[in-house]
Amino acid sequence: MGDHIRVMTQQRKTPMRETFEAREDGPNWRKMARAIAFLTAHYQDQPSLDEAAMAIGLSPFHFQRLFTRHVGISPKAFVSHLTLEQAKAGLKDGASVLGAALDAGLSGPSRLHDLCLKVEAMTPGDYARGGEGLAITYGFHPCPFGIALVMATDRGLCGLAFGDEGEEDAMFADMKARWPKADYRQDPARTEALAAQIFAPLAEGTVPLHLIGTPWQIKVWQALLAIAPGRTTTYRSIAAHLGKESAARAVGTAVGRNPVSWLIPCHRVLGSDGALHGYHWGLPRKRAMLAVEAARAELRGPQSERPRTSAMA
Repeated sequence: MGDHIRVMTQQRKTPMRETFEAREDGPNWRKMARAIAFLTAHYQDQPSLDEAAMAIGLSPFHFQRLFTRHVGISPKAFVSHLTLEQAKAGLKDGASVLGAALDAGLSGPSRLHDLCLKVEAMTPGDYARGGEGLAITYGFHPCPFGIALVMATDRGLCGLAFGDEGEEDAMFADMKARWPKADYRQDPARTEALAAQIFAPLAEGTVPLHLIGTPWQIKVWQALLAIAPGRTTTYRSIAAHLGKESAARAVGTAVGRNPVSWLIPCHRVLGSDGALHGYHWGLPRKRAMLAVEAARAELRGPQSERPRTSAMA
């Protein structure tokens, strides 16, 4: 499949203090991952700043400063966007945004803040061979949502998985099963730059994606890219806009096989009843991702939700 999709977004210089220092700042990222997990687990109790800081072992001042620096929003803003009602609110315009993007002939309009995604799909024949002859480099890195498994070929990022500390072997086995015949080499020094770029609060630059899946899966994943941050949609809506109104279940299966979570935003898809339902890397993580995006989108205003897209032949 020889088509390329490049997602162009307005560039903005990122302050040095907001960059992701994966190696030197790893302990702080682990603390923020614990903070997000704590707040997500206890959001119904509306924990105070003091309670959250105490749970992480920091002073309230240090906790507030560290959270805002690393996540890009305040702890209070994050908690306020954790409710199911907030996720459902994103449905109001999500379907119309998705429809407009797909009706305009855009295979995958998206933005994750100021990231440009340059997407290339593997040929169906290559996929059928289970990744045979494909060299994949991988590494584990701390991030706001726990531990991220970052995987890349020489053509781009091909895998992004999430888990908690101690789950690295299971995460790798899960992803390896998708392309069992590929050659794998662990080299976190090579994947660190990708992790830094992906998880910076004001992420920017170009991330090449090398998608490995069936033609149907890739079509669904491209549709996911049309869902703006802070918006949500349903499996049924995606199926309808792909011209397969009765294929909501097949869409759900393809969404569940998304190999590049977060960047290809499968977490923005809800059930027809507006409930979160399943997420391959855990519902608490899905809730946290939606809350982070909604709070950031609210902070930056409507402009942050309008992607500018051009296709590449």
